[in-house]
Amino acid sequence: MDDESTLFGRMKRYAKVSTAMTGLATRLVGEKYLGVEIDRDQHAKNLHQLLGGLKGPLMKVAQFLATIPGAIPPEYADELLKLQSNAPAMGWAFVRRRMASELGPEWLTKFTEFSQTATAAASLGQVHKATLPSGETVACKLQYPDMESAIEADMNQLNLILSVYRTWNTAIETSEIQEEIATRLHEELNYLDEASHLKAYQKIFADTPCVILPNVHNQLTTRRLLTMSWIEGQPALSFINEPQEIRDQIGKKLFHTWYYPFYHYAIIHGDPHPGNYKILPDGNIGLLDLGCIRRFQGQFVQGVIDLYNALLHNNRDQAVAAYESWGFTHLTNELIDIISDWARLIYDPLLDDKVRLIQNDLQGTVGWETANRVHEQLNKTAGIKPPREFVFMDRAAVGIGSVIMRLGTKQNWYQLFQELIQDFNVDDVDKRQQEIFKRERIDPSH
Repeated sequence: MDDESTLFGRMKRYAKVSTAMTGLATRLVGEKYLGVEIDRDQHAKNLHQLLGGLKGPLMKVAQFLATIPGAIPPEYADELLKLQSNAPAMGWAFVRRRMASELGPEWLTKFTEFSQTATAAASLGQVHKATLPSGETVACKLQYPDMESAIEADMNQLNLILSVYRTWNTAIETSEIQEEIATRLHEELNYLDEASHLKAYQKIFADTPCVILPNVHNQLTTRRLLTMSWIEGQPALSFINEPQEIRDQIGKKLFHTWYYPFYHYAIIHGDPHPGNYKILPDGNIGLLDLGCIRRFQGQFVQGVIDLYNALLHNNRDQAVAAYESWGFTHLTNELIDIISDWARLIYDPLLDDKVRLIQNDLQGTVGWETANRVHEQLNKTAGIKPPREFVFMDRAAVGIGSVIMRLGTKQNWYQLFQELIQDFNVDDVDKRQQEIFKRERIDPSH
């Protein structure tokens, strides 16, 4: 049996992580209160190396935490953002057992070919390439065993990580962050839900030929196995050395692929890992891994647009109304000024009516400087408690924005954004969301 599938294996894994995180807490406390200097760069690299070899939700949690500006020191955030979902794959003996438990002992007869080696290994499962009797190539996404208990254990580790955060910075109260991450991780475990998300996104992009979604094979899909059509393409970041015109078109399509569902259906793709956006040979975008989908009320999206207009027209009262509509409370004039400073950085490319890079500072130093300044200022106040909706909203926006930034795409982001929001209506958005999530029943074969 694979080491991490055993109780002993998991205990050994968590002991290593707990030691690393406790060590981080001790060093940061010593640095803050005792003036003891630590080599943050080296310690961050060690933490990256430890987490990068783990299966399970903890690596995903670390990625989430790294996208919350100021949540941890920048040296650690930089290393955690480099984490890829490439943990070592489970072996063929494991795959045979897992496939038999999902499709029955004769599962292999349902395929003419089935790769014994995983094509990708992620935090919650791994993907195998296979061929159906019809000749169609499919991807079989198979979940690792006992992920439910792994999430519970890893959420305990999240408590430890956030306790590290609180020793370093008291600017943000993290209870809502923790609850949001736990909810989304539990949802990702049900592959029948992911299949429904795929069908919903197919409806969203039915009239957008440049966005391609895989088709679900219902009879080969269960709560822990998702079988879908294979999409052949290259990761978006493999095009960073292509001519400017090609990079401009890819970035424009990525921008539309992520933002269109939010402003027309109040939902987002919450896992903007660069590998989840494949560039097909014809230049279209293949969108993968829809396990993490965040649904909002149309009124929340209205607040995003209201804040945009407030910043565009320098309307302080409208900005305050937007913050309050999201659930921010106890907003003093000082807090309003501080969070508006951060908001201007996020909205900057959308406020500038000209062709430009999405982030003029390709090294990201302006962003880090702003984040650090905001958190230093928040630390001098009572701090702030962000609504839970912002966890995945920020993660997705930062993630897709960083991909477009690294591509060096140039567009008039102001005009693209204006096109997205020009017909926005709260009631219409809520109604459209309800319509696309009228689920076709998936009747798994086992």
